[in-house]
Amino acid sequence: MEKKVLLLAILKKEADESFKDVLMMLENARVMSLKEGKKLLKELKKEKLIEESGLTPKGVAEAKRVEEEFKL
Repeated sequence: MEKKVLLLAILKKEADESFKDVLMMLENARVMSLKEGKKLLKELKKEKLIEESGLTPKGVAEAKRVEEEFKL
């Protein structure tokens, strides 16, 4: 579940925000710890859903699917 939230947060992040900014926002909202967020970022990179600059096309498609899932 937290991986889905992180993926969606990355999709919704502003252009001037970094992954660390997103992780800090989620930590402040008590969604996940910074340590857990960093672990999940590594998993998303391994799954080729994100790259250094942001979401990959595969990542965008997955994030939009997650967004639809949360709307239900």
